[in-house]
Amino acid sequence: MLVRIVKMGFYKQNIDVFLDNFENTKREIRAFEGCNFLELYRDKTNPTIFFTYSYWESEEALDNYKKSELFKRVWGKIKPLFSIRPEAWSADKLETLD
Repeated sequence: MLVRIVKMGFYKQNIDVFLDNFENTKREIRAFEGCNFLELYRDKTNPTIFFTYSYWESEEALDNYKKSELFKRVWGKIKPLFSIRPEAWSADKLETLD
């Protein structure tokens, strides 16, 4: 399983636009073939910083999402809202403790 973490920073005036867009697309993203989990986090010390945290069946599944019309629509809407360049990490999930 591939874990994808994306860090995004927004101008204050764009945060509501981002949150509305996430609310309107989160179920589509989560339902995308190969996506098994999706969460959104907000930084405790800097409220303009957000993280998405998602699980993908494989790197191929994530790549298919990044090539999809859904991704183009979502990213096209939020890309102009950024105050910093987004950062992304992919990691292999090794273990979960309950």
